[in-house]
Amino acid sequence: MIIQPGSASTAVKTAVSAFLSPSPAARAAKNTDTVTISPAARDALLASTVATAANSTDARLAEIKAKDAMSRSAEDMDYLYAHDPKLAAISDKLSKNPGSLTSAELDYQQKTLGFVNTMAYLSPTEKGLYDKAVASGNLQAAAGINQIAFIRTMGHMAGGADGTTYDPVNTEITPENIEKYFSHSIVDPSGKAETQFQALIQYLHNNPASA
Repeated sequence: MIIQPGSASTAVKTAVSAFLSPSPAARAAKNTDTVTISPAARDALLASTVATAANSTDARLAEIKAKDAMSRSAEDMDYLYAHDPKLAAISDKLSKNPGSLTSAELDYQQKTLGFVNTMAYLSPTEKGLYDKAVASGNLQAAAGINQIAFIRTMGHMAGGADGTTYDPVNTEITPENIEKYFSHSIVDPSGKAETQFQALIQYLHNNPASA
């Protein structure tokens, strides 16, 4: 028997090709099947994505801030400065004008960086006094107030003049109390702390309404 070229084998190939290749109509339908999304759905998807990213950032920031300063890595600190706009702004202000932070800014910086939170030991009135000293440009007097706040972080007993003891937490910031108590609670051979205390005493004398 002689098999003519292209008879049975060609028919099989043609059938397979027809099965595997979509018709022109099918191809046209496939090319026109476009998935669309409404503006409202697109906005909702974008908002969801942004919210997820924000939640992730907030969670990471909270995790870092929960650590004390000694437990934080360099990576933690870099993340804080990169993702906490308020801290970044405060740091920028401080670098341009050292000592210019308000009590609220200093409080935020101390808490965020895990430092000793001296501002927590000042009353609202004392924080107001600190802010007035900063605003007037008397940074030495403001530093004196911060020294007193630092003394208070040590507890309810500190040493004053002539071997006396006192409760720094409940002792008011007045010229007399600075002279008799606070100025004797910090040992500073450089004399810097004493200079700050004297600046604060003079500031209070010049601004009696602030005392």
